[in-house]
Amino acid sequence: METQKLIIHFILLLLIPCSSSFTPIDNYLLNCGSQNNASLFNRIFMSDSTNQGSTFLSADKSISLINRNPHADLHTLYHTARVFPSTGSYKFSLRKNGTHFVRFHFSPFKAQGFDLTSANFSVLVDGNLVLTNFKPGSGALLKEFILKVGSNFLEIVFRPEGNLGFGFVNAMEVFTAPDDFVIDYGTRLVGPFGVVEYKNLSYQVLETIHRINVGGVKVTPFNDSLWRTWIPDEGFLVFKDAAKPVVSTHTPNYQKGGATREIAPDNVYMTAQEMNKDRSIIASQFNITWDFPVAPGGVRHLVRLHFSDIVSRALSLLYFDVYINGYSAYKDLDLSSLAFHVLASPVYVDFVTDSDDLGVIRISVSPSELSSSRGMNAILNGAEVMKLVNVVDSHVVHRKKRLWVLLVGSIVGGVVILLLVIAAFLLALKCRKKKKKPKQRAVENVGWTPLRFYGGSSLSRLSEGTALNSPGSYGYFGLRIPFADIQSATNNFDRSLIIGTGGFGMVYKGVLKDNVKVAVKRGMPGSRQGLPEFQTEITILSKIRHRHLVSLVGYCEENSEMILVYEYVEKGPLKKHLYGSGRNEPLSWKQRLEICIGAARGLHYLHTGFARGIIHRDIKSTNILLDENHVAKVADFGLSRSGPCIDETHVSTGVKGSFGYLDPEYFRRQQLTDKSDVYSFGVVLFEVLCARPAVDPQLDREQVNLAEWALAWQKKGMLEHIIDPYLVGKIKQSSLKKFGETAEKCLAEYGVDRPTIGAVLWNLEYALQLQETDQEGESYDDSSALEPVNVTTTIIPEGPSCNIRREGDNDNGYSDMSATEVFSQLMNTEGR
Repeated sequence: METQKLIIHFILLLLIPCSSSFTPIDNYLLNCGSQNNASLFNRIFMSDSTNQGSTFLSADKSISLINRNPHADLHTLYHTARVFPSTGSYKFSLRKNGTHFVRFHFSPFKAQGFDLTSANFSVLVDGNLVLTNFKPGSGALLKEFILKVGSNFLEIVFRPEGNLGFGFVNAMEVFTAPDDFVIDYGTRLVGPFGVVEYKNLSYQVLETIHRINVGGVKVTPFNDSLWRTWIPDEGFLVFKDAAKPVVSTHTPNYQKGGATREIAPDNVYMTAQEMNKDRSIIASQFNITWDFPVAPGGVRHLVRLHFSDIVSRALSLLYFDVYINGYSAYKDLDLSSLAFHVLASPVYVDFVTDSDDLGVIRISVSPSELSSSRGMNAILNGAEVMKLVNVVDSHVVHRKKRLWVLLVGSIVGGVVILLLVIAAFLLALKCRKKKKKPKQRAVENVGWTPLRFYGGSSLSRLSEGTALNSPGSYGYFGLRIPFADIQSATNNFDRSLIIGTGGFGMVYKGVLKDNVKVAVKRGMPGSRQGLPEFQTEITILSKIRHRHLVSLVGYCEENSEMILVYEYVEKGPLKKHLYGSGRNEPLSWKQRLEICIGAARGLHYLHTGFARGIIHRDIKSTNILLDENHVAKVADFGLSRSGPCIDETHVSTGVKGSFGYLDPEYFRRQQLTDKSDVYSFGVVLFEVLCARPAVDPQLDREQVNLAEWALAWQKKGMLEHIIDPYLVGKIKQSSLKKFGETAEKCLAEYGVDRPTIGAVLWNLEYALQLQETDQEGESYDDSSALEPVNVTTTIIPEGPSCNIRREGDNDNGYSDMSATEVFSQLMNTEGR
């Protein structure tokens, strides 16, 4: 074993360049208590006692301490220390907000009446209490923290504890982390409740506990672009004979959107532990397990696991399961799909879990049931364990709460002022029109209904010859609803009224004082998580009213609450009408087509109803609701974003969305366009047709992903073999063909090859016409011009639904002639 590791070490030293390619924007390295600079791993630590260094130091009574008799092996960086007999601090000016590394170097010694081994102090970083009653003990020690800084300066405070306490530090590092080093999506919270998404990870303070090069040798800061140390895993293996180290002689195939050299160095991704199939091991023990000692008693930790398939000869041969503390953390992990179908491409997965009572986090990998008997294997290349530090001083909590209140107050105040301006303008416009046309029958060409009206939702209806209804009892600016009214509407949030749950919080059914049924979405009380979604929903939904979009009735932000109140949509999510144990009476094919058409209309309005458009980013069957008449309404705008400007092709943003519906091109390139919504809608179309989830791990491997599975059958021209059994014999072949072709185009690999949602809407209406007419009709290619018949007097760039805003407002649900009726006169011979 030792000989093999020495060989690995030698190979890696030859292959890996000893240089760093990462240059932090902020990069402060301090040699504390010294008059001289010091060099460590080709990095210059500047004296904190020079004129330049003193600009950081804000401690009038601190002491510079020098070790006159240092150990011969001790680096000069640890020959001095800055001692704090009373509270002192350093302040750093930052050029870039965001995630930063903060490292403290401690190496106690005795000098000038101070015994640093008896120090007792706390340390605050940006107001976060990261070390409490800290006693470094003896020997050199490095403490590393990773946190997001939201201001243009960073303060680090050393606070002595007890009557005889004092603090000290030998050296400090403060530098900017790479972009997206800690991201807020994709993290899995693992525990006895199963696996759920853990949000807003970047807002946590992380303390590094373990950093492990699995299957390899020690990696020093000299060979890491972020100057980290990775230690071998051998001391953490529970059953050493179950594992066998493996090494690759090829540099990793880094792919955009996957891991980078800053996430972990080449050395980590070029070594691994795999299943030791050369030994006779009892089947129940045939997995690889590591135990990492951590703080006991349910302390929350981030576990970052690194993978690179360096053991397979081809793609899609390696499937394995990951367990953390005995709980399933990732079932049937397929590195081929995770690594963009490139062999030996580094990726990582973040998990959040709690330590057990003994202070251990146990990580295991074992072959998946999907593995073939010959290809059973499991690997791990690297592991990091970081503690989530959540303790903050009370004055800091008060300051951050005050800032949060000011932020929400500013946003709400801005919205109210905007509403006042809009209302005054509309009132003046209405008075002016009355003078000219006192007998005007109705409002025409409504692009979006002003907030004072509740048109276009189930709260009020606009019919021919009637004006929009008056606002409800909450008045002209009825968006803000008192918390007491919401408590009354939900019977003080009675659990029996819960009708749903999501990442934001619980959803309750309620009845407001004017007898209006509503759905009340309540964020976790007092939590900052979900604030961006809360603000986005208010911003988006306060601008729009549309028959096929769920309407916002109001919101509440009293008492640190984040509550959104929507119109109540009687029949709930589309998903529960398609499959599952709670499935209602199956929908007919006509109903399903009409629901898809309605959802497409709502989505089309989002994409085209504004100067830049709105991209939903989370289209799925649970976010399409059905009212009492099975009218579809798109819901949940918490992840929505404005589209690109007129001279741009995309919006660069972090990836958000739901597994199974996420646009793969958006995931790879982090470039968002309205075609990302089209991809997700294509998955919904197959979900409606096949009546099964977008992802179902219980099925055979080739059926797990609905989009891939359905596309394979569609391309074989055999889509009828996988449709909902209830629909067998009830769909006309021409309608099914058009529907399948439409879904297939939506799921094109590249966004440029996908149709607009307007074109999708056109095709769905055509599929409905084919289902309803006696004639089978002929299919046509609508991927570009969309001119289905020889009509020279009518030009419709993307079907009738594309003229919704410009020529009659068809898509807002208020026009005299529906898009389907217009379509029938173009496509049906008898209609023409």
